[in-house]
Amino acid sequence: MNAYIIERDITGVDQMSDIQLVNASAVSNAAIEKLAGKVKWIRSFVTKDRIFCHYLAETEDSIREHARLSGFPASRITPVAGMIGPETANG
Repeated sequence: MNAYIIERDITGVDQMSDIQLVNASAVSNAAIEKLAGKVKWIRSFVTKDRIFCHYLAETEDSIREHARLSGFPASRITPVAGMIGPETANG
């Protein structure tokens, strides 16, 4: 599986209630179940009018299919070339 960052342009997403976010997560999880292991959702970050999602997926087409099934746009799909963090400085 390959790592991707998906940008989802969703106007007003930062103003959604906790209940709305719970429901959106359930819709996403249901779409993932239908894809039978082709996509794994790692984490998402909600910002003003946008969600940035970290996914593992077989292909970009798998992510597009998740977007179609869930109804959440995949405005931009970017393959992850590598990851770093504070611990990277320790070699």
